[in-house]
Amino acid sequence: MAIQWFPGHMHLTKKAISERIKEIDVVIELLDARLPGSSANPMLAELTGAKPALKVLNKQDLADPSLTALWLAHYNGLPGTRAIGLDASMSTPAKALVEACRGLAPNRGSMVKPMRVLICGIPNVGKSTLINTLTGKRATKTGDEAGVTKLEQRIVLADGFYLWDTPGMLWPRIIVAKSGYNLAASGAIGRNAFEEEEVALELLDYLIGHYPGLLEARYKVKVTPGITDEQLLEEIGRKRGAVLTKGRVNLQKAAEIVIYEFRAATLGRITLEAPEEFADWLAVGQKRDAERQVKKDTIETNRLVKFKKIPRPAKPEAS
Repeated sequence: MAIQWFPGHMHLTKKAISERIKEIDVVIELLDARLPGSSANPMLAELTGAKPALKVLNKQDLADPSLTALWLAHYNGLPGTRAIGLDASMSTPAKALVEACRGLAPNRGSMVKPMRVLICGIPNVGKSTLINTLTGKRATKTGDEAGVTKLEQRIVLADGFYLWDTPGMLWPRIIVAKSGYNLAASGAIGRNAFEEEEVALELLDYLIGHYPGLLEARYKVKVTPGITDEQLLEEIGRKRGAVLTKGRVNLQKAAEIVIYEFRAATLGRITLEAPEEFADWLAVGQKRDAERQVKKDTIETNRLVKFKKIPRPAKPEAS
């Protein structure tokens, strides 16, 4: 199953970013520290061009600290980019953001030349909660469902420091299949766009290979060699009392339990992708997308030839 979700207000967000970016000094992209590659919007790079970028790995207190360190090193190694980690326990997140932005645009930040910053991120990445923390008041709406913020907002974060908040935005087509599942598991995609059972199975498949101890500790199950995600989901359902008549397991309920407990970090501190791992997924996704485009172009060319809109392409000469 390919998971896709791009509601109408995201088209408006794309347009707003395109118009706003001309006067922006630094672009902050808020990422989910549990899925830093999957939560990075590839469309944002196209919209913002060569603007200095601050990658903020939010919710780092929910993520695997060793993998957070690898992701911070990865992003800090990119040109024109800085990366920092944030979480709800930090007492002075505004100071960290302001200092990082000033490092990227050292000639901005005064009342004469104010720092103009655009903050972007996928839905439900914690952007509105962060902004409310930064301003010390309820500046934006928050919620545990994707797509709460719908309008662009301007916020004065400090003297000579202006922050524009945009609604959460995904991209029109997710080419990395694993990213779709990870985004759904994190809550970035609306519930009507995926099946909980399928997402839970993908999540368990990854956790069996990377965090078997956390699964055993939380659910009191044995993650034995060769156990499948289907078997584990059923066992979790039995352990949690998600049982129907005649002893059948309510897999929907079991799936909801697994997804909820991943999101709440009651399973433990988990990261669903490492930099090299995501790079491999991306390479596969790009290859398949290129093949898909070739097929699509061939179909369109044949259609145009059939209706005599264009001449039939010449066959390549034999060598």
